[in-house]
Amino acid sequence: MIEGAHFPCLLLLIAAAKFLFVDTKLLAKPTAKPDVLFIVVDDINDWISLLDPKAPIKTPNLERLAHRGMLFTRAYCVSAACNPSRAATLTGLRPSTTGVYGNKSDWRKAVGKRKTIMQRFMNAGYETRGAGKIFHHHMNGAFHDKASFHDFQYMRTQMYPPKKLNQAPRYGSRNTDWGAWPKRVDDSIDYQTANYCIKALQERKNYKPQFLACGIFKPHSPFFAPADHHEPYKEIPLPLHKKDDWNDLPKGAVSLMRSKKWFWQGMMQVESKAPESYKAFIRSYAACASFADAQIGRVLDALDNCPRGKDTVVVLWSDHGFHLGEKNHIEKFALWEKSNHIPLIVVAPGTTTPNTVCEQPVDLTVLYPTLLELSGLPADKEADGVSGVLAAKS
Repeated sequence: MIEGAHFPCLLLLIAAAKFLFVDTKLLAKPTAKPDVLFIVVDDINDWISLLDPKAPIKTPNLERLAHRGMLFTRAYCVSAACNPSRAATLTGLRPSTTGVYGNKSDWRKAVGKRKTIMQRFMNAGYETRGAGKIFHHHMNGAFHDKASFHDFQYMRTQMYPPKKLNQAPRYGSRNTDWGAWPKRVDDSIDYQTANYCIKALQERKNYKPQFLACGIFKPHSPFFAPADHHEPYKEIPLPLHKKDDWNDLPKGAVSLMRSKKWFWQGMMQVESKAPESYKAFIRSYAACASFADAQIGRVLDALDNCPRGKDTVVVLWSDHGFHLGEKNHIEKFALWEKSNHIPLIVVAPGTTTPNTVCEQPVDLTVLYPTLLELSGLPADKEADGVSGVLAAKS
């Protein structure tokens, strides 16, 4: 993976950061600490208009956010799996440091008293609030970290249709399903998460800085999104697929990926019995990504109407990418580009220049030290990632 030390583009972010802490006119109240809106999206890949204008999946609200600050076009996750990626990003420690490599690894036990990024802000006088999927939701939220939040709304339970929608009732779990669902947008997980975040912004207390974590679940499976988000993708093209795409893999790679072939093989079995199922799968993923984008747009609207909204540091990232059949593979859990390439946006008012694009490769361990520095908090010498200022001094 890309090492965090290679991070010169954030010099543009940090170079003027000191002005956030000396010009009180930038904020609604005398406090010099900026609010932080921390948005994490699950499973969104790079087949989106944010990263490629020609891509079929349209993400106007992600583009809207990117126009306000810096878009990193070559950002990568730390691990192509939910739990290790989120644990590394939120603690600033790589899996090679913590030993957290799988979705069932107890990240809190592994890092001990290590403070999460939320705890660092909490100790600095911030009110920390959050909703949705921030930490991995293994074991019904057992990996959630209560110590990281003053207030938190758990991700609501997934609702399922009476019968599977994808015409494959005997294949896969209820989570390997896709289609237009639910009928009421209010019943969607991310709609409720966005509602919490909107309320948190509307209830802003100007005298105390806020760190708000917004965890958007879609486009994670099951690929359910309201029907109106499916409409634009009736004629969506299929991802590039080469039948012999594993022929050049060494034996070790084939052995490593063998246990991951079930999803693609199962998809082809379903396609043989129910033609167009694969296209419906792709269409549903796109619909979920668009739905996620729409909920982020709702939160951004609330931010725009917040007294401190114009002075809020906003960070948006995805925990990893996602394969939709490329390399004969579905899901993540791989070292290929599609599993690891992610969207990353940083907006720091008074620091980032609007419409800035950085093509320098970066990984997510930079977020922990950089957010500390952008907000004027003490640096953390134990973090594996390196902030822009430290990179400048090296």
